[in-house]
Amino acid sequence: MDASVDRIAEPWGSRTPYDRHGTWPARVDTHLEAGVAPDQVERWVRAASILHSDGDAMDIAVVDGRMAGVRGRVDDRVNRGRLGPKDAFGWQANASRDRLTGPLVREGGSLVECDWDTAMERVTARSRELLTERGPGSIGFYTSGQLYLEEYYTLAVLARAGIGTSHLDGNTRLCTATAGEALKESFGCDGQPGSYDDIDHADVIALFGHNIAETQPVQWMRILDRLEGGDPPRLVCVDPRPTRVARRAAVHLAPRVGTNVALLNALLHEIIRAGRVDHDYVRRHTVGFEELASRVERCTPEWAARICDVPAASIRAAAELLGAADRLLSTVLQGVYQSHQATAAAVQINNLHLVRGMLGRPGAGVLQMNGQPTAQNTRECGADGDLPGFRNWQNDDHVADLARVWNVDPATIPHHTPPTHAMQMFRYAEQGSIRMLWISGTNPAVSLPELSRIRSILRRKGLFVVVQDLFLTETARLADVVLPAATWGEKTGTATNADRTVHLSEKAVEPPGEARPDLDVFLDYAARMDFRDKDGGPLITWHDPESAFEAWKRCSSGRPCDYTGLTYDRLRGASGVQWPCNDQAPDGTPRLYADGITWAHPDLCESYGKDLVTGATDDVVEYRSLNPDGKAVIRAADYLPPHEAPDEDHPFQLTTGRTLYHFHTRTKTARAPQLNAAAPDVWVEAASSDAAALGLHEGDLVEVGTRRGAVRGRLRVTDIRPGLLFLPFHYGYWDTEGGHGPGGDTPGRAANETTVTDWDPASKQPLFKTAAAALRLVERGDGRVAPAPTTTASAPSRTGAAPDTVGGPTALVTETDAPPRDRRTQEAP
Repeated sequence: MDASVDRIAEPWGSRTPYDRHGTWPARVDTHLEAGVAPDQVERWVRAASILHSDGDAMDIAVVDGRMAGVRGRVDDRVNRGRLGPKDAFGWQANASRDRLTGPLVREGGSLVECDWDTAMERVTARSRELLTERGPGSIGFYTSGQLYLEEYYTLAVLARAGIGTSHLDGNTRLCTATAGEALKESFGCDGQPGSYDDIDHADVIALFGHNIAETQPVQWMRILDRLEGGDPPRLVCVDPRPTRVARRAAVHLAPRVGTNVALLNALLHEIIRAGRVDHDYVRRHTVGFEELASRVERCTPEWAARICDVPAASIRAAAELLGAADRLLSTVLQGVYQSHQATAAAVQINNLHLVRGMLGRPGAGVLQMNGQPTAQNTRECGADGDLPGFRNWQNDDHVADLARVWNVDPATIPHHTPPTHAMQMFRYAEQGSIRMLWISGTNPAVSLPELSRIRSILRRKGLFVVVQDLFLTETARLADVVLPAATWGEKTGTATNADRTVHLSEKAVEPPGEARPDLDVFLDYAARMDFRDKDGGPLITWHDPESAFEAWKRCSSGRPCDYTGLTYDRLRGASGVQWPCNDQAPDGTPRLYADGITWAHPDLCESYGKDLVTGATDDVVEYRSLNPDGKAVIRAADYLPPHEAPDEDHPFQLTTGRTLYHFHTRTKTARAPQLNAAAPDVWVEAASSDAAALGLHEGDLVEVGTRRGAVRGRLRVTDIRPGLLFLPFHYGYWDTEGGHGPGGDTPGRAANETTVTDWDPASKQPLFKTAAAALRLVERGDGRVAPAPTTTASAPSRTGAAPDTVGGPTALVTETDAPPRDRRTQEAP
């Protein structure tokens, strides 16, 4: 990394331009702790990022048995040596003085230290008691998107076949459930069709609700380098905030929150009207086009403009780019997944590619992105509400095949009802049917919606809560047993990123105190519970990460996510490898569906689909009637209004989201000094016109209130669309006095104090972007500025009521070569 580049003030670093169809040039980024020179590093240990879903490959510098820095791995296909800010600085959290180093159990209302035997015996004793008295449905597991494949698979086996519960899900439900569901709805199976390499070849890149500059910063570097090279791509950005992507877009559409389906139907209307459909591709590879064409026939740009509050001319301009593209790449993230009609909207983006035949070729693909580093592993290993290996819980042959792999009776595996999603699990805990909840690697007391309700559930008498984590999080403070976990760099395992690239992360240093890898904890639990297969042998036969990986390979064999061509030694090579990797694809598979749709046949598919309005599950008879030959399914959807609309008391819409410098609930990133200084506290974003109408100014302390709760923060006046407020969701209470939550002198700080208990009917993903809110002044800022970055979508307004002082924790970085925003996006419809 160029020592002259401040990777907080200039988070995307220097440019290495390249031309379309060229190879992305390498740029090696390195960050070592102060006083450590490169020649002092004793060894470099391979790893991949654990603070976003990009899968950036890196090496950990080890000096005197401790982490001393990181560098990007130059030959890896994902990042070609680059690191984002969280990669460069986030590793420092591992050495935090407040790491959990020993187990804790609750005694007399307080958490007290104990040994591992005491803690694990308490967990297993409660498990046995509940299994005897209430059965497997009384136990639930809620896991993460930050563990390793080997750990998820072990958890899935012990939960599904050991306990026999259907209550297993991950916090990937909050970020990537819609991605998986949309892929199943369209292609019959999960698995990312596209590849990051498509950025090198696309002439149009459309980003739908995807602030890639902040969520996958290294791939934004790749796009920036394409924009500086020959034959650059044109960008279409759909986002209500003035993101870095929006500022570089040829067309920026900033729709009213909750109207994505209306906008997408209008885009499809225009593409069909203009004759941009690849009818040969549609005929050979899809079913359902006629229904789609009929549904969107009335969805003109003028119709959508009235609903979305976006100029009809801008919708036509976007449709022209999408329809005329030679090779179209689309990416999707939380602006779709966490909003109203999430799955219906994500499916319409798949439909754009199906009607245009834009799949399976370099530059022509769709990336239904993930939000977390190992969310793909959660899904494929069955730790997120599905069966391992993308097997169909409704298909008895699939269940029997899984039972064969595990050597259990098929009846052992719960499959007579849909697996329980996270929001339903917490409802069951609230109602009392779930009596034990084991939470690993996640912090629902900050990350789930309507936090006052979540805290009351976790405190509920009769619910036994086990928390496995690195720190005493807000959730851990409410637990009955706390288990200290090892993390990235302190354990070995594999991680699969959002474009199916598998990386091996190896142990570099010892974990602190008595902290243990999550795999060791799960194996210990399985041994103490004495789980057995149908022949009386141990259910779980592996003992370390590599043997767990080999067991997973047997489970994945012949499935869409086939890992059988991979080994730990193979993954110690120069680059990660994209699955499926097997005898037919020994070097991995860059793109799915290059030779047509492969996993949608009724006998093979992972899902028979769901009603996009009700979430009702289709059965095999319906699916076979619709799609007997196993083609991609073009599923149409009508626009429906959001469930909660602004009113006189709550005149604004509220959306929540991420910032470049933090990850989830800041348990790691807030303990990295550079990242915390870049965004040290919560803030509130409002449009300059709304701030002026209310007499508010930059830095004023304001309160955002909804029907559920309220959050206070300093105001940042931005170019966000009028009528919309934004809260970053990362901030909780562990670093405030008391560390629990609002009350007394502690006002609400967590965005999810305000969000609604509601979820998408198909994906069951919570809707964090649909609340109606009020905004009021608490006290004047007296010249203060909001603690918000000025380098990102949170940059101060460039028009109207810009503050006199726009300093803040980072320097304002502008792109002098950025094209002006399309004036049409500023017009009233």
